[in-house]
Amino acid sequence: MDIPELQPGLSAEITTEVDESLVVKHVGGDGVLSTPSMIGLMERAGIQAVQPHLNEGQTTVGFHVDVMHFAATPKGKTVTVRAELLDVDGRKLRFKVQAHDEDKKVGEGTHRRAIIEVGQHG
Repeated sequence: MDIPELQPGLSAEITTEVDESLVVKHVGGDGVLSTPSMIGLMERAGIQAVQPHLNEGQTTVGFHVDVMHFAATPKGKTVTVRAELLDVDGRKLRFKVQAHDEDKKVGEGTHRRAIIEVGQHG
């Protein structure tokens, strides 16, 4: 499979307010950004980085996440996640992912996605 526009360096950022739908509350107070929510935002950024460059009828699915979440982001703060395409190996894509809130880096790691066919041909 050859998609010429799919080159390392493609990236996307998502900035959102940490709201009720993104928090976990077992730590007390109004809650903080949950790790699954942070990872979900990282995955969405990966999708947004490459989807415009894929062929019609193609999309990506995540198959590996290796991420550390090392600082809390309280509800009401803004979080920005970024995914940058590091390499393309056939249908497999590897991204560097990071998350920052208004004050600090809160998470980072790598995420892998695979290109799949979703459309009908013919």
